[in-house]
Parts: sequence; structure tokens; C-alpha cells
Amino acid sequence: MNSRLEARFQQLSAENRAALVTYVCAGDPDYETSLALLKQLPGAGADIIELGMPFSDPMADGPAIQAAALRALRGGQTQRKTLEMVRQFREHDDATPVVLMGYYNPIHRYGALEFMRDASASGVDGLLIVDLPAEHDAELGPLSRQYGVDMIRMATPTTDAQRLPRVLAQASGFLYYVSLNGVTGVGQADGAQVRDAIGAIRQQSALPVCVGFGVRTPQQAASFARDAEGVVVGSALVECIERAATGEKAVEAVLELTGQLAAAVRSARQ
Repeated sequence: MNSRLEARFQQLSAENRAALVTYVCAGDPDYETSLALLKQLPGAGADIIELGMPFSDPMADGPAIQAAALRALRGGQTQRKTLEMVRQFREHDDATPVVLMGYYNPIHRYGALEFMRDASASGVDGLLIVDLPAEHDAELGPLSRQYGVDMIRMATPTTDAQRLPRVLAQASGFLYYVSLNGVTGVGQADGAQVRDAIGAIRQQSALPVCVGFGVRTPQQAASFARDAEGVVVGSALVECIERAATGEKAVEAVLELTGQLAAAVRSARQ
């Protein structure tokens, strides 16, 4: 039986378009607003949702997502609340894939076995653990495969031909290609370099490739959607929450930008 991620990429391939992958941080700016936003993202055009697990030291993230994590933590967000949020989302949506993105420390504190069991039961489809590279697959990989949760790996502009096979060896769901060196939401990727990297990856793997980091506008999203199977947008959406005066306004702003991004991605190959 196909996973939700496999089914979604098969659907999008048949439609000849890329996925819009939207990142929001669980519990930002508060639990109720975050859950309301999560439930409405698919209707606005999100094909896959990356849900951030807030952590106090998000070293790979830029200022916007760091601030979102701190807002969530100050509001009382925990790993268990994040999994409960996914469970509540699944009561209304059993088709949209949800990938948890974050860092290993909170999972380690939770207990790897307990976390993977609870994540699977909640309806989580994949994990993208920024500070757990392929070389440390033994930490979570066997458990993820036991519980049917995809382990999504990251490749970067510095991932050379020698290391790429190790990154791909136990990857599943999709490969997250980091379009530029640095942290999230800062800088702009080189389109030609990204196309070359996607080509090199496809010589070694049939996994869908989703491009993230530095994708902020509908125009940028459309550019990457012509070549990649997915485009990830995070910081630009999180900044909508930061600027909003109320939770209701935050949801409206994120959904409006999601709609614009979705329209751009869906028309990119026409």
C-alpha cells in the first residue's frame, strides 16, 4: 500500500506539476491558531505540509523560523502537543501528507521508540531531522521503517558525488535539496546550479526532489517547480504570522500567500 507521500507524488506526476510544500511551526503563534491554520492549508493549495517541531536552538534556521520556534515554546508547545495537533488534523484530512521537521534533541528526550510509535499513530508521514545526517541512520532509521514513517534526507550544494549515494541509501518519501548554503530564509539560490544538482540526483535515484531554503516569492517557486517535484516555502509564510496583529489575521495572511504560491507552482509547466 502506498504511503500518503507516494500517493501524492504519483497524483502530481499525473497532473504534470510540482508539489507546493508549506512549512509552518507547530504552536506558532499559539496552539489554537496553529491548528486552525494547519487544517486550512490544503484548501489554500498546500500539497504537503512540513510542520516544524519547535526547539530552543534551531541552528539551521534563519531569524524568522527561530523567532517562530521561540513564540511557540513560550506559548507552551511541546512534542506531545505537536503530535496531538497532527492527530486532530487527521480527523479532518486523511490525504495530505504531513512531515515533521526539526532537530534530534527533543526526540531523544521524548524517547526514540516512544516518539516514533506515537508519531505513526498520530498520522505523521515523514521526518526530516536537520541535525541527524544519513551517517547516523541507526538512531531513527530502523524505527522509522518499522513504523512506516519516511526518513527524508537532505542534500546541499556541497554534497559531492562520493557522499550522495550515502545520503540516498536509506532515504524515502522525497529528497530535500537545500538550494543554498546557509540558514533558512536568507539569500537567493542559483537556478542553474539547482537544475544541475537535480539532474545529478536523478542519475542515482528515482526519489522525488523538493527544493527549499531561499524560496520566498511565487516567481521563485514557479522557477524551481519547472524542474523539481516539489518546492518548499517556509520563512515567507512564517513572517506573515510574525507581522499579523491577531491570530485570525495571521491565518488569513498565510492562506493568501499560500494561494499565490500554489497558483504559481501549478502553472509553472504550462
